[in-house]
Amino acid sequence: MISVNDTISLRYLEFKMHRAKSHAEWKDSALKHDAISGFEAWKHKEESNSYDYRNIRTRLNVLKNLRKERDDVGLLFALNEGIHGNQGGMGKAKLYELAKFGTKQLIIDYVNEIVDALEHIATIPETKDITGQDKLDFFQRASHCFGRSALMLSGAGSLGHFHRGVIKSLFEHDLIPNVISGSSAGSISAALLGTRTDEELEALVHGSTKLDPLQDEIDQYRRRLIRKQTDSESLKLLLEAIIPDLTFQEAYEKTGRQISITIAPYEEHQKSRLMNAITSPNVFVRSAVMASCAVPSIFEPVMLMAKNVYGEAQPYLEHRLWVDGAVTDDLPAKRLARLYGVNHYIVSQANPLSLAIMKGEDYLPVPDGIKNVVRVSSHEMLKGGEYISRRYLRKLPKIGQAMGIIHSAVAQEYKGDINIVPSFSFVNPQKLLGQLNSDEIKELVFEGERATWSRLEQIKMCTKIGRKLDEILDHHADHDVKHLYKKRR
Repeated sequence: MISVNDTISLRYLEFKMHRAKSHAEWKDSALKHDAISGFEAWKHKEESNSYDYRNIRTRLNVLKNLRKERDDVGLLFALNEGIHGNQGGMGKAKLYELAKFGTKQLIIDYVNEIVDALEHIATIPETKDITGQDKLDFFQRASHCFGRSALMLSGAGSLGHFHRGVIKSLFEHDLIPNVISGSSAGSISAALLGTRTDEELEALVHGSTKLDPLQDEIDQYRRRLIRKQTDSESLKLLLEAIIPDLTFQEAYEKTGRQISITIAPYEEHQKSRLMNAITSPNVFVRSAVMASCAVPSIFEPVMLMAKNVYGEAQPYLEHRLWVDGAVTDDLPAKRLARLYGVNHYIVSQANPLSLAIMKGEDYLPVPDGIKNVVRVSSHEMLKGGEYISRRYLRKLPKIGQAMGIIHSAVAQEYKGDINIVPSFSFVNPQKLLGQLNSDEIKELVFEGERATWSRLEQIKMCTKIGRKLDEILDHHADHDVKHLYKKRR
């Protein structure tokens, strides 16, 4: 039973967490909150109905004993039995939502032991019992089995500056996944991550370099072209200022990060595309971002540009135009799973429509099963309306196109395994496509940082094994597309 004084202390600590100016300040209050609420003791108590603690304790003891006895063959065999991100249910979101900071200590110990064991196997000398091929086969199989994490950055209009704060916080804690997707405003942040090395990102995040040069770094000629309401010309100038002339393949070679940009077709009967180093290696990242940001009826549709066999810029699918990727596939989870083996998704979500839907579901006082039924029924009704409009209103194609956009926007899944969302749920529509002032941008960036702090420990634990496997198997430097381009005589 918590006393009245403890209740007052908890509310005061929650207030301090909400007002914290740094992660260290937030963490200090969160740990004090756990100590008073009793969840600090909960972390050190292994028993729980929320996960299979017996299974995890048994496997942890086996791995520890094998390493202590220096039985490398036995250790490799034990690891081969399976490395899973949700071993014994330890990946459940509930286990990270009870305490303000962290989760069960048993889970932390188990994850750390797996990582140490992987590092040990990777660094031991080759022998007749464990050859280099044995190790390579194991790590490739383990990586395929465990899967990978991806960071998905939603569309958000001018609220996309929220993603900058999320990225800053993840970068400071070395938690940015190598697989990243972005749509609409999120594609700008994805492109920044995919075209800059860690050293360049350090200057971008903490130095004087700004992610929005339109605020104070563009020369007077460009300033005169920028209008109060964002238009295609000002967007083009912004992207030219912050995204270099790199193709998706060249960006991957430079950074090792596998970025994907979602674009939607402007013409009817075409399918949306996910642009990346696998599906479109020679397409310029900047042109894909320009297309992904082209909000229908606000921006002009965009023709993609790519390098030809001689390394020269030319139109890509020159008879096709593309628009905002968020209207059809804001979070391309299924495609990332197919292309990169992703099975764990970290979502930075600032799309006002999705925030409204998520908030509405949270406050709906019914079980999750009924919520799912309502969601599916709504999707089918919208799909039926889209079909009717296309079939019976062919003389009014814009209505059919509008119904298609509405259906695609509402029917999407806007959540991932770990969701980072702002505290606000309502946004002035006039702010979505307008130029924000520097104070508004700073507040959005800080909102992104603050929203990420409570998710850092969950991200760290749920991705630590995958990040170690990626580190061991990192071969991106071996890829070089330059020899494919020919010189004209």
